[in-house]
Amino acid sequence: MVENAPILSCQHAGLTIEGYSRAAVQTYWRIPELKIGFDLGAQPWDFMGTPTWLLSHTHLDHVAALPVYVARRRMMRMEPPTLYVPAAAIEDLRRLLLIYQRLDRGRMLCDMRGVNPGDEIALAREHVVTAFATTHTIPSLGYVVWERRFKLKEEYHGLPGEQIRDLRLSGVAVTREVRTPLLAYTGDTNPAGLDAYPPVYEAKILITELSFIRPSHRREKIHKFGHMHLDDFIERADRFHNEIIICAHLSTRYHPQEVKRVVESKLPPSLRSRIRLWL
Repeated sequence: MVENAPILSCQHAGLTIEGYSRAAVQTYWRIPELKIGFDLGAQPWDFMGTPTWLLSHTHLDHVAALPVYVARRRMMRMEPPTLYVPAAAIEDLRRLLLIYQRLDRGRMLCDMRGVNPGDEIALAREHVVTAFATTHTIPSLGYVVWERRFKLKEEYHGLPGEQIRDLRLSGVAVTREVRTPLLAYTGDTNPAGLDAYPPVYEAKILITELSFIRPSHRREKIHKFGHMHLDDFIERADRFHNEIIICAHLSTRYHPQEVKRVVESKLPPSLRSRIRLWL
């Protein structure tokens, strides 16, 4: 394997979360079991086999490796990938790939689809993704992956299997869909992006940003530029019902030891036990 970008990893609820994120440097994540990734600020060679990517926004530390990824898939004779991107950016991203196609003399083959807040993306019968608006300096999206199951409607409980089968074959909807938020990814956002979409706080796994931790960094300025401060987490401690919360995208001005010390000293125990610092 070619080690060309750092990868951290953890497992929870039957899913593996892999990737790395540092503010203004690079952000990329993948969930191998779901065959999806989030953002392409860099492209570890091992991530090339993941066929579907969802981009939160087009700042370079989240999208710079887009042409690299598309070109590598073609070079390795893989199927063109499917890319979900904010609808406001899709035409510019298509033009970007065309420019690289002229420069590289290789076709940039991909299925790029624009996404708006509220759109749904079917990954499989068992999983669907919803997009929601986040609050950043440019158009940006977050995503929630839902586990969906189809359960027999209560009015049909107790009926023989043959009768339920006949009802289904006749066109009667005998099941109802039940959804559970499995994983939420916010990309870059200030707290309003989380507050406006409650499922973010309910997902089993939350991948979000924690860009700033020092008290001297003014929150009004941080929020203006679409980011989160540690105090935003403290204020919302009772809202986080997630089983684990992966906090990444920390500013490069912080040393990992400072981050660990400050976070462990300030967070309430009920929240601290669920936080995973991506350092």
